[in-house]
Amino acid sequence: MKNADTLQFARIAAVIEYLYDHFREQPALEEVAAHVHVSPAHLQRQFQNWAGVSPKKMLQYISIENAKRVLQRQGSVQTAAFESGLSGSSRLHDLFVSIEGMTPGEYKNGGAGLEICYAFAPGPFGDVLVAATPKGICWLAFADQHQQA
Repeated sequence: MKNADTLQFARIAAVIEYLYDHFREQPALEEVAAHVHVSPAHLQRQFQNWAGVSPKKMLQYISIENAKRVLQRQGSVQTAAFESGLSGSSRLHDLFVSIEGMTPGEYKNGGAGLEICYAFAPGPFGDVLVAATPKGICWLAFADQHQQA
């Protein structure tokens, strides 16, 4: 790696660590950028280039993964929202629907009664299995073998 690439890699790694350490505070881009001593616009571009998502989207993924852990421990949707740094259950609901294609309650219940359709599709790196609920895509994975369920 070139020296500039090494510096950028270290910066992005520091941002990811910061997001994991501070997700309950839901830090703004400006706060995260200040932590690594760059402008918000510069961080946004670099992070997108290196991680493939924006810092905000990464923060959303971290938050929802924490909420899933709370829900799996039989925590309430409200508790999951607050322990993930979100302002309330409606914010968690919006995140779940946009990222997981289901509500937090549906996730907590293990998808009981939820209609999930799936299909195989060609992708640039091989076939993929795509599963979706009426709310959106809930699963995407590479499919080495096509086996009927």
